[in-house]
Amino acid sequence: MKRWFIHIGTFVTLSAAAGLFVVVSGIMPIKASSGHWPITEWFLSFAMSRSVSTHSVGIEIPPDLDERARVMKGAGHFETGCAACHGSPIWKKPRVAQRLSPLPPELSTKIAEWTPEELFYIVKHGVLFTGMPAFPSQERDDEVWAVVAFLLQLPQIDEADYRELVFGKETVASDEVPRAVIDNCARCHGIDGRGRGTSAFPRLDGLHADYFIAAMEAYSTGKRRSGIMEPIAGRVSDDEVSEIAAFYSRRRDITGPPADGGEADRQANKHALGAIQRGELIAQDGLPEQGVGACIACHRSKVDDHNPNYPVLQSQFADYLVLQLMLFQQRQRGGSDYAKLMHPVADGLKLEQMQDVAAYYASLREGT
Repeated sequence: MKRWFIHIGTFVTLSAAAGLFVVVSGIMPIKASSGHWPITEWFLSFAMSRSVSTHSVGIEIPPDLDERARVMKGAGHFETGCAACHGSPIWKKPRVAQRLSPLPPELSTKIAEWTPEELFYIVKHGVLFTGMPAFPSQERDDEVWAVVAFLLQLPQIDEADYRELVFGKETVASDEVPRAVIDNCARCHGIDGRGRGTSAFPRLDGLHADYFIAAMEAYSTGKRRSGIMEPIAGRVSDDEVSEIAAFYSRRRDITGPPADGGEADRQANKHALGAIQRGELIAQDGLPEQGVGACIACHRSKVDDHNPNYPVLQSQFADYLVLQLMLFQQRQRGGSDYAKLMHPVADGLKLEQMQDVAAYYASLREGT
């Protein structure tokens, strides 16, 4: 038995020495142009699938995963952060990505191999030894699920569907629209800033320039958490941010009702009178017994009376407002130096009260 231990020890020592020699000598190629050996590729793929399967246990799928607004949000991030490597229905095989090793898979043929929980784990955490990065903001599971929702639809999406999801209906920009708006904002928020008629993207029209600039600064530094907005805010120059802010702050034509913004808006329309009236009481008087102050102390009902450091809530999508309150409550939002003021407010509100006050602000029009 002692002899066997000696043999095993000798083998391990020689193997370690041989491995160290290969590494130190530099004879082992690390060039992507040669690709992996078949056995290496199999091993890495097998190890990935087993790891993802194990670590995705216990992840809960949110309800209404196929909701249109959620899919639209995921499509927007896919175009920004994923299509350059994986391709898309309008960008079949990106040439640079074709030289990566391992080769990024063409996702429309691979999605069926993974469960929604496994896709969530991959999108959120990325994959070691590949070019797949982790999601930019680890706190925003709602955004990760939006990408998953889009990926689950991807095998059935053709070029026309993809363009509609990512870019919306084609509109013609006038000469007064800054190039920075067209290049960075219009795809999701619309040239007019009205959010493409869905709560997937907030309305920007009428936001004070000071607030917009502070929000973009918070996004670019990671103080306001969003895996979708952080990469965009980080690539826009200060001059472009100021130009965008000035453009959208001048657009206050919010006299008409916003388009359908998701289930919360549909419920607000169905039970409009009761929900809006309850929300107005919360906005005007607060809920002292729950430690919630009056919303109008910071968020005025008229844009011109509004503190420029705080967001304009008038005519904003109800679903979007509810999401922000939930993120504040869960400490997953962040923001400018004023964001912490929202924590005690969000902590004191129940979900149905969030929905009511959101319905109230969504119902407001210019001049009301």
